[in-house]
Formats: sequence, structure tokens, C-alpha cells
Amino acid sequence: MINLKDPKLYNNRELSWLQFNTRVLKQAQDESQPLLERLKFLAIYGTNLDEFYMIRVAGLKKLFSAGVMVSGADRLTPLQQLREIRKYLHQELQVVEYTLSEIFKKLEGEGISVKSYDQVNQQQKYQLNRYFTEQIYPVIVPIAVDATHPFPHLNNLSFGMIVSLQDLENENVERNGLVRIPRVLPRFVELEDGCYVPIESVVAEHVGELFPGYELQNHIPFRVTRNADITIEEEEADDFMEILEEGLRLRKKGELVRLELGQEANPDLLNFFNRHTNVFKDDIYRFTNILNLGSLWQIVGNKHFAHLTAAPFKARQLPPFDTTEKIFNVIDKQDVLMYHPYESFEPVVKLIQNAAKDPDVVSIKMTLYRSGTNSPIVQALMQAAESGKQVTTMVELKARFDEENNLIWAKALENAGAHVIYGIPGFKVHAKATLITRRVDGKLKQYAHLATGNYNPQTAKIYTDTSYMTCNEEITNDLTRFFHFLTGFSKKGKLNKLYMSPTQIKPKILSMIQVEAKKGKEGHIIAKVNSLVDEDVIRGLYKASQAGVKIDLIVRGICCLKPGVEGVSENIRVVSIIGKYLEHARVFYFKHAAPQLYISSADWMPRNLVRRIELLTAIEDEESAEKLLNMLQLQVSDNVLSHELQSDGSYHRVTHEQSKIINNQKLFESHTNKVYKSLKKDTPNYVQKLATRLLKES
Repeated sequence: MINLKDPKLYNNRELSWLQFNTRVLKQAQDESQPLLERLKFLAIYGTNLDEFYMIRVAGLKKLFSAGVMVSGADRLTPLQQLREIRKYLHQELQVVEYTLSEIFKKLEGEGISVKSYDQVNQQQKYQLNRYFTEQIYPVIVPIAVDATHPFPHLNNLSFGMIVSLQDLENENVERNGLVRIPRVLPRFVELEDGCYVPIESVVAEHVGELFPGYELQNHIPFRVTRNADITIEEEEADDFMEILEEGLRLRKKGELVRLELGQEANPDLLNFFNRHTNVFKDDIYRFTNILNLGSLWQIVGNKHFAHLTAAPFKARQLPPFDTTEKIFNVIDKQDVLMYHPYESFEPVVKLIQNAAKDPDVVSIKMTLYRSGTNSPIVQALMQAAESGKQVTTMVELKARFDEENNLIWAKALENAGAHVIYGIPGFKVHAKATLITRRVDGKLKQYAHLATGNYNPQTAKIYTDTSYMTCNEEITNDLTRFFHFLTGFSKKGKLNKLYMSPTQIKPKILSMIQVEAKKGKEGHIIAKVNSLVDEDVIRGLYKASQAGVKIDLIVRGICCLKPGVEGVSENIRVVSIIGKYLEHARVFYFKHAAPQLYISSADWMPRNLVRRIELLTAIEDEESAEKLLNMLQLQVSDNVLSHELQSDGSYHRVTHEQSKIINNQKLFESHTNKVYKSLKKDTPNYVQKLATRLLKES
């Protein structure tokens, strides 16, 4: 009998994440993509890696320092994981450098160039000199380091230069120092002709002005990454923190965990720097191109070269929201499920705005996780509170890297008269829900919105997510109970129609997996999640596969399950879809469940299932359920954006014949109406036939 706890049956969480980021990098390597679109994916790759080091690598270092030996089902020790991560990233750095160089070369042919100060002409040097005097010199920070000037504290993601200087009056005297380049300065100095000059190149030319009486001998651009301090104790690192004792957790915050260096690093300068920072040698990464790949957004965002990015897409307002009928009247007649960004997020904004203005609305209750800046939804909530409506908002202040923005909104809502809840002790509220109570014919009627994504109109344009609107009393009654749970005291926290973590979602998922397992070869599961880590869920899927259940998993990021293992997971297929839009929806199909389709705010990870407040919603409306199933089936069949997970943990890009292309994102962009109306669930090869027909029509 196979032991389903065997570590060999599980992919390591961190190494699986690295594979995900490699798939992002492959988008940058894809020559069929517009050039700035490729550069965008390099920027995403770099930003992702920053967070990975700040949080995941920092967490592993804490576990190692604390003497913890095991942290996951794969049983790799923290030290083994750190070694594998470093080996992986040092090898991939060569690919990153080559990819960036190739993109830069091709951009030159389009009128965009990245040059050092020495490579530009005299007129451009004059512009750069003036820019230094007017914009850089007043804010830059030259730092001497010697017996009377201690080495400074470098903030997380600090950027600057290590410099060695020669005394112009005494050639035998050399000094070392730093030049800190504040984040208020742009990463590149942009000249009028599409030329971008890295700011450190301009600064290096003027070091003599920063240290009068000294001449620059050598310099190394640097960038440091630290443990992300407070944020590491939330979100991505909460599993690490579960393992560590409180005393150990607080012992050494904010240590340096990575050092990035530009150009050829002078050994003496590097030794000087590392005597003070003590970064482990394998956490030092040397770049020949630029530091801080995330800064490439500055170039990607140049509107004069918008033709080098992917064609913009204008989301549609599909039926029933394509008329002037009042939104509450629409929901009175039918449940509505939307698939963003192909269907506009505007009806969600309109729902809140109409509720704020409608004199019959008496209360609005809402969870806010990441609402974005200048949020029209928050503005509408403030307007509703100011007009005397009862507004209750759960603002999650622990939304990683959005803490400050959320605090600003929370204070503004309070000032407007809203009742604001600042989280639940011990849990992060990640559910996406709104409940509106309205007087209709002298009685109170409630309207619900439940979603897989945040109430953020900006990310709704680039994330794929689902929205569900209903006035079903069983659901609205549960949402009333849900918000009472958030605002008051409750030891039960159980819902009847909806499912809430930490007590209900995981048991429900495991139960539905078991039902399919009992059906054997007749069973079928399709699940779309961002990450699959939870060991109990994975073992449940393994058992279902052993029973003959067909299992299709669409897992964008981390997947600790190994498909295709003989006797364990031959019936499981895992694909990851990486494309123009970030696949963010969580949608589940269980063939023999009643109902069969579900949407959720929760991924299949321990943090979502047992350490957060999340919601799982059954979609009983027949039209909405069919729409969801069609979406899942089309994504399972995608052969352009999909990478398939192998049993050894690697991913292979799914191949296709030129006449049988299925790019689900392009199909949804071009034919949203037709996709939903034309698919037939039980028609053999329906997806391929539809895709071929739609491509011929377009």
C-alpha cells in the first residue's frame, strides 16, 4: 500500500514558486509578444523575486537560525531549501541577463535606448548635467564611512553606490563611502529622444561634487533586500511564524537577506561593504545590466511607445447590465455572474454607487481588502455614511504592502460616519462580500455581491475574477450572519448556505472530493486556484485519483501536488496559465456534488483554509453555473498559455498544431458572448470546434 505521506509525493513550496516565476520569465522570452510587453514581464519577474526574498527566503533563514529542521510535506530542511533556491536563481540569472539584453537591442530599432552617461552625445550630456544639478544634487545622500562616520542603516530595497575615493591632495589616501539614491528619484533619467540613462551612471560622473576634494576610483551600484519586518509576520510567511516561538520571532528583524551588485564588482570595495552588512556569499547576485528589474515599468509606461505593448482591451457590459434598467431591478429578476476583465467591473461599482444614492437603501455592509487608490467604491461608501445610511466596512489593515493605503481609507470612512472594523484577532479577513439592505414595498430586502477578487476597479482590468450578484434570501441571510460574526462576538460562526473558513470550507472541499472518489471513473473534478499547498486536500485528491476520478487542476502558482505518479496520481493533470491577465479566480467543479459549481476567495492553502476568514459560494443558478463550467473547460483546453506540470516538478509548455490554437484569454476578449452562448457541455471536442470557428471568424 502506498504511503500518501511519503515526502517524494510532494513538490517543495518554495521551489514550486520559483518555477512559477520562471514561467513569468518565459513570457519575456516569447518573441511573439510586443517588445514592451516582454519588458513588462521582466518587471513582474523582478518584483515577484523581491517579495520572495523579503518574505520566503527571510522566513527560511529564521527557521534555520532557530534550529527548525522540517517545514513542509516534502520534508526538506530550511538549509536544503535555501541551497536549492540559491542554486536555481544563480543559474536563472544568466537567462534574465540575456533576455534583457536581447529586448534592449530590439528596442533600439524602435527608438528606445538604454545608455550610460559615457555613451550619449555632448548635447545629451549637457541635459544630464543640468538634471543632476537641479534634480539629483539637492536630494542625494553622500555618506562617508570611517572611524568617526559609522556605516549607515540601509532600508529595505535601498539603492545606491559603493565608492572608493582618492584624496586629490594626497594620492596615498583612499577612502570608502556610499551614495544613497533616494526612491523619490526616477530609476532612469529620460531624455527627449527615447533615451533612458540609469541614474547611477549620472551620479558616478558627478561624485566629485558630492565629495569635494576627492576623485572617484571605483564604484559598484548596489541594492539590498531585508527581511520585510512587520509584513513578514502576515500573509506569505504566516506558516513560518506558526513554527517559531514568539521570542525567536522578535529576535532579529530586518536582517539583510540579499545583495544585488551591478557591473564588475571590485573585490576590495565588496569586502569593505560586506564587512558591515555580512550578507552570505550565495545571496549576492551580480548583474551586468541594470539593478532592480521592477524599475523597468518606467520604460514600459512610456505612452509614446504604447504600440509596443499588448493591444488594450475595453471590457464589455454584457446582458443583463447593457441596458438602462436599474441595477436592483435586474438582480430582482435573476442572479448574475460576471467574468472580469472580459465583462466590465463597472456594474459592481454602480451597485455600490446606486446603493449610496438610493433613498430606499438603509444599510451597506462590505469587506475591503485591497480597494486601490482614489477608489470610487470607498467614495460611494463615504457618501452613503454622510447621508445617514448605516455603513459597516471590514477594512483589513494586514493586507500585505497595502497597510498604509487601507489605514487612510479606514480613517476617511470613520470620519464620514461609517462603522469600521479593523480585522479579527488572530485571523485575516480575506472574504470578498457586500450586503445591501433596502426597503421594498414596506419590507426589507437584501442584495448580495460575492467575488473571488478585490473591490479594486484597477486590478479588475488586469486580473481574471468572478463576481456574483443575487437577492437569494438563503444567501443574504447567511451574509447577515457573516457580518454579525465580524462585528460582534460569536463562538460558532457557522453559515447554512455559504461556507466560511476557518471552520467550514476545508471540510466541505474534502467532503466533495470524497464523494467523487466514491464514484470512481464516473467522477470528475475541475479546480482553478492560485496555489495548491494544503496536505489534506492533496491527499484527498490522490485518493480520488487512485479511485479513478478524472481531475483537472488549473493552478497558476505554487503546486505541491505531483501529477502522473504511478499508482497515486495518474488521473490528475495540472496546468498553469500565464498570459496577459493574471489568473486570479478560484472556481471549483465537482460532477456529483449538488450544486456542482463554486466560487471562493480562498486558495487551497493552509493559510486560507484554517487561518483566515474566507467564503465559499455555491452557484445554483443554472445559467451562471453553465457559464462557470464553460470557462473552466475552455481553460483546461488552452494550448497556448498553458504549462503542464510533470511528475518531476518541472513544467513543459503545452504544444499545439497551428490549426488548433486555443488561447483562452484571446477567445474571451474577442468572443465573450459567443463563448458563453455557444459551448455545449457534452459535445465531443466542443472546445476545439468552437476555438477553430471563432478564430476563422475573427
